Amino acid sequence: MKIVMCATALAAFSVPAFGQTPEEFYKGRTVELVVGTAPGGGYDLYGRLIGRAIGKHIPGAPVVIVKNMPGAGHLKMANWLYNAAPKDGTVMATAPQAVAIEQAMGTDGIQYDSAKFTWIGRVAPVVEVTYTWHTSPTKTLEDARKRETVMGGSGAASPTVFYLKALNQLAGTKFKIIASYPSNNDTNLAMQRGEVEGGSKAWASMKVDNADWLRDKHVNILVQYANERSPDLPDVPLMMELGRNDDERKALQLFALGNAMGRSIMATPGIPADRVAALRKGFADTMKDVDLVAFTKERKIDFGPTLSGADLEKLVQQTLSVSPNVVKLAKEARGG
Repeated sequence: MKIVMCATALAAFSVPAFGQTPEEFYKGRTVELVVGTAPGGGYDLYGRLIGRAIGKHIPGAPVVIVKNMPGAGHLKMANWLYNAAPKDGTVMATAPQAVAIEQAMGTDGIQYDSAKFTWIGRVAPVVEVTYTWHTSPTKTLEDARKRETVMGGSGAASPTVFYLKALNQLAGTKFKIIASYPSNNDTNLAMQRGEVEGGSKAWASMKVDNADWLRDKHVNILVQYANERSPDLPDVPLMMELGRNDDERKALQLFALGNAMGRSIMATPGIPADRVAALRKGFADTMKDVDLVAFTKERKIDFGPTLSGADLEKLVQQTLSVSPNVVKLAKEARGG
């Protein structure tokens, strides 16, 4: 009888998390939103934008804090999120836009299945650009085909590196890549010091972080990575346009699927379904948050068009189902 009474008292004192509603679960809790890069740059920008508002749109209004976990071009964070982070809905992350591409291509070090992440929603698609500093003799993509151009990057799994490797193999450029800079900020500092001639970055971030460079024509935009040309960059070629034959163009187009993934939010596998629904609704409401929308408009930050978590799941599946021949060519290109 004493054992039964003690067990009953314990159950009343500590309601298990799996028996709680989302509001009961999140009330008084802290939710982490992890960014897989150092502070600065596009992922950090969008992670902090969502982090500042999403808490009030999640049932129970948890406190949301943003943390940075840089390393190996997002791979450290993605592996941690999949294997070690709590799978209860208290950890979200900025999704590396190439997370499914890396899996499809069998990149070394991957310890996740991108189809099993919990997909929350996309903040905005991404147009990325490769650029050189105004002192570089390389002013156009054609120049990059004629001379070796030293470029900075932030890890083998980062688009700042593998885009340029793919262009070398499939578009005949001669980029020499120094992939040892922890973040885009470090690459830009190295560029200004003359250690490298250029780098790559999200166009949305460049418009915010480096508006003076664009105004004063301190950078040359060589190529853009997207499914279609940005209205801001009508004369800058798309990566997929630069292939020398149809197979090369298809392989280059594979990389653009990551740009469609854009700046998205994901979470761990294994989250209870009702909390997944709560997080997705909280994200959708955040994208309509009046104060946040006004903030992004004032600062000219690209915000939307959004994609739902279900739409992101479809995009991941599309990426993982790309034909083996295209994957083979893309792998060879990046390895080259």
